[in-house]
Amino acid sequence: MELRKHQEDALKKMHNGCILNGRVGSGKSLTALAYYYILNGGEIGGVDGLMPMGDDESTQDLYIITTARKRDKGEWEEELANFCMSTDREKSLYHYPKVVIDSWNNMHKYADVSGAFFIFDEQRLVGKGVWVEQFYKIAKNNLWILLSATPGDTWSDYVPVFVANGYFKNRTEFERKHAIYSRFAKYPLITGYYNEGWLLRIKSNILVEMDYKAPTERFHETVYCGYDIKKYKRLMRYRFDEDRGVPFTSASELCQALRRVVNSDQSRIDAYLSLLQEHSKAIVFYNYDYELDILRGIHYPRGFKVAEWNGHKHEDIPSGKRWVYLVQYAAGCEGWNCTETDTIIFWSQTYSYKQQEQACGRIDRMNTPFKDLFYFHLTSHSPIDITIDRTLKCKQKFNETKFISFAKF
Repeated sequence: MELRKHQEDALKKMHNGCILNGRVGSGKSLTALAYYYILNGGEIGGVDGLMPMGDDESTQDLYIITTARKRDKGEWEEELANFCMSTDREKSLYHYPKVVIDSWNNMHKYADVSGAFFIFDEQRLVGKGVWVEQFYKIAKNNLWILLSATPGDTWSDYVPVFVANGYFKNRTEFERKHAIYSRFAKYPLITGYYNEGWLLRIKSNILVEMDYKAPTERFHETVYCGYDIKKYKRLMRYRFDEDRGVPFTSASELCQALRRVVNSDQSRIDAYLSLLQEHSKAIVFYNYDYELDILRGIHYPRGFKVAEWNGHKHEDIPSGKRWVYLVQYAAGCEGWNCTETDTIIFWSQTYSYKQQEQACGRIDRMNTPFKDLFYFHLTSHSPIDITIDRTLKCKQKFNETKFISFAKF
């Protein structure tokens, strides 16, 4: 077992409570396990590349909190094998450290654990929810690190880690000291932050960057499709749901209707099939169930296999020379990888830059045989698609209410 230079460099800078920040496919999992291994007396080197760590009651138990898919696929088990470790003690070289791999949804089971080491994979600690409260309890009584490819867009995203590292007592103290609120909003709306220099300093203390130069090169191509302009304008002008015969009651409802107009156009199907003529193996990301219905109903060229990963089906990536793998963003944008193709097609755009970056990383791995990776973004010249695209390029999240408030028709 051998670490690459960018992993070795990151390992030297890691410490308890840090965020290991590296692009998708940079080898964060292996680096995190190497940190745990060295922390418990092991060494990277010697016979077979390893000097054994301690094997007694002082060795810390290891808990890995990850996505349900990554747990079920056994990806962490493969990484543990590099260190002669396993969740099954009969397959492990060691007797004492207990190794547990579980999903974020089950984190409550380990809130009372103490004296162990936790690896939190695929950052989920945003906001004020139950996961954050459980994380605080775990962080107080254990050593821990976080792994993330997209650690935060705003300072508020970092609050749980700031609090767990002792920089603030709680979110309230952070907001009292640093948040700037709008004087005109009807609800507490943060528009900026005080003393960002200090926040940058503590962020630099916590964030450990992996200086990974990927051997791959990404090529993004925007493929413009048509849409029913008259229907789009009619929806914007009258704000009326023609299918249900009632007015729209929220910005979200109207945006979903506008997106259905642009995402369901026949020209998008034609563009999609044209891409498959040149790229015979492709992962296809989509948002909504009606898009899945369209993708299922397409008459694919002879010999194409179709499989899905979403809230309805959990199928494996197809085998063979011609296939498409239909993946719903929320269900499958992270926690798995594919080195059998160099192509991803985005049937529709996601609202979140983080989600898009995670989706792109499914084929951008250190062990991919491809040097050039191709990403095709199906979109239109409609105002909503243009605005979503502009938001993603600014690494922000699309705001439906703001779009509807300022949109012209």
